[in-house]
Amino acid sequence: MKLDNKRTIFVGFAFMAICAFWQVYDGIIPLILKNTFGINDVLSGGVMAVDNILALVLLPLFGTLSDRTNSKIGRRMPYIIGGSLSAAAITILLPLANQIRSFALFVIALGAVLLAMATWRSPAVALMPDVTPKPLRSKGNAIINLMGTLGGILALVAIGVLVPGGENPSYWPVFIFIAVFMAVCLLVLIKTTNEPKLAEKMKIESANLGIEESAAESAGEAMPPAVKKSFIFILASIFLWFMGYNAVITAFSKYANVYWGLEGGAYAYTLIVAQAAAAISYIPVGMIATRVGRRKTILGGIVLLAAAFGSAAFFKSFSMMMFFFFSLAGIGWASINVNSYPMVVEMSKGADVGKYTGYYYTVSMTAQIITPIFSGALLEYGYRILGSTDTNAGYVLLFPYGAVFVALSFLTMLFVRHGDANVAHKQSALEHFDFDD
Repeated sequence: MKLDNKRTIFVGFAFMAICAFWQVYDGIIPLILKNTFGINDVLSGGVMAVDNILALVLLPLFGTLSDRTNSKIGRRMPYIIGGSLSAAAITILLPLANQIRSFALFVIALGAVLLAMATWRSPAVALMPDVTPKPLRSKGNAIINLMGTLGGILALVAIGVLVPGGENPSYWPVFIFIAVFMAVCLLVLIKTTNEPKLAEKMKIESANLGIEESAAESAGEAMPPAVKKSFIFILASIFLWFMGYNAVITAFSKYANVYWGLEGGAYAYTLIVAQAAAAISYIPVGMIATRVGRRKTILGGIVLLAAAFGSAAFFKSFSMMMFFFFSLAGIGWASINVNSYPMVVEMSKGADVGKYTGYYYTVSMTAQIITPIFSGALLEYGYRILGSTDTNAGYVLLFPYGAVFVALSFLTMLFVRHGDANVAHKQSALEHFDFDD
């Protein structure tokens, strides 16, 4: 039993486009809010939470709608095509609003592009388990996350190269890049992925492996109590680690600018290191999860991520050590990401993949609604807590905030007892390294 790597890579182009967009969004939008429109950190955090508020409602909705869709091009592709094309077109309005300093246009464009992104995120993520047998989904998710990470790295490189220093940099080049990149990813996906054909092939592969789901399971049979308990605890874990991770990632461009004094897109290079470390580790992490289990791999990733954030908190200026800490963070986040979504889907039934994908994003987005506001308040008013007269002193609390919430997720993950795949026994240890097509 081995994963069809080529098939999974092509499916991953959808997630690559998504991650590239959010990398630009998380890095550039806070800078526009602060430097162009003079929005303080608390209100900026509120604006950055809007996408997650929309996602809280729309991701489960469109995940469920795609479960029930039956078209010639599949369940997920209609949403992926429509949503990505709309988002790519609307994105161009954001640098225009920045250039003419129109807050009204900025808000309208931001709302429209976030709505467009929400329509296809759950369907795009659900496409991988639709075409991948259950025991192979950690490996499949490793490749999907690798594709997403490569998209994020390309976006960060674009930010570093295309966003100049100075007080009023032009963001036209980077937003044009991301719009074109999303369109290219969609074109590759359309040309290479026949969703109905691949979904049918997966059913045959699953039947051959003896893991075909029954009609009762496909109808959405209720979870056994023990599985439901694990499901609740893994959702709690997802909430906590997103509370920590998203706070750091969302505020990092401002943190680097205000606290470290980095200008323009210079902050992006630190994140590139984290993304590169994650990219290198995705496949090994998938292999490790096959050997020791998803839960243990996630716990190890939590330790690395919390240690990285906790260590970074001790540096008051940029240091080359940041590259090391962010490498650890990238590996830790990869260990968590590769295995958490497959654990959620493992507890679902075949016909409910889109719905459970929606649950996963509902919880993660809830955390991402709350944490930019909470962490933004710390950045804005933390100097009062610290008894300092320096209004920027609160930035020192960002990394400890992230480390604490990530560490708390370790405790909740200890209570998760389900979601590890039942992988067929391999005849030799070398088969664990078999990733050929």
